[in-house]
Amino acid sequence: MGIRSGYARESSNLKLQGKKAAREATSSPILENLMRLGYVVRGLVYGVIGVLALQVAIGHGGGLKDTQGAIASLGQSPLGSTLLYIVLAGLIGYAIWGLVRAALDLQPTGASDHGTLARIGYALSGLSYGFLAYSTYGLIAAKASAAHNGAQGAQTQQAAASILTNSWGPWVVGLAGLIVMGIGVSHLMKGLGHHFPQQFQAYSLSGQQRTFIERLGRFGTAARGVVFGMIGLFLLIAAYHRDPSQAKGIDGVLTALLHQPYGPFLLGIVALGLIAFACYSVMSGFWLRLKAS
Repeated sequence: MGIRSGYARESSNLKLQGKKAAREATSSPILENLMRLGYVVRGLVYGVIGVLALQVAIGHGGGLKDTQGAIASLGQSPLGSTLLYIVLAGLIGYAIWGLVRAALDLQPTGASDHGTLARIGYALSGLSYGFLAYSTYGLIAAKASAAHNGAQGAQTQQAAASILTNSWGPWVVGLAGLIVMGIGVSHLMKGLGHHFPQQFQAYSLSGQQRTFIERLGRFGTAARGVVFGMIGLFLLIAAYHRDPSQAKGIDGVLTALLHQPYGPFLLGIVALGLIAFACYSVMSGFWLRLKAS
């Protein structure tokens, strides 16, 4: 009993120290601004994906991009070099924020299944944005690992192919698919549910402004949930058929939507949702509560 109580006290002390470190991190002007920049950059990336997909849906050019493809497109703009450095800084900030939220539950999700899933989502988000930052650095440094369109799907297929060579591979890929699909369903329910998390500084906005931003957030979160849910579904299909080519990234999911009955309409709705999510994300960079409590 004494040993157990000692471990419990040590665990409690570590948790308190972690919370203290988190409060110090989120109160650091440099780190807080980096995290806020992360929200703005996330919005910029999803905005590019959404606008280009909407152009495809209405038959005015465009292209179906994943996150790396969107960043590569930004790099080809007149302010490309400067934008890429800003994007890199923002991606690093958002990756840090995702890992901090996952580890320390700064915006409390609790110990429920929903809370656990949310924290898994934060961890996966932090890791994925870290890899995206690495790819963006490759684009800046003109390395072979540079960000390019279709990379997300290709990387997913390569990872699935490697795992599926093992007897337990389909179970692992299937579990990954269930997790991603679960995150997607969670986003969809958050967007369509009665309660949408109030994460904005109340003193900064009027009631009308909060209502408008909440509607943007709901629509955008639901659309992003559809995309994540479909990514998870395709992972499940890849696991069931032991066929890694069935796995898809964001661009592959948008392409699949386009090829469904009423495809341009479906793609257009999701594209508008991603644009709404982009606007919500940029606004989050200015008004979201980041302070640890």
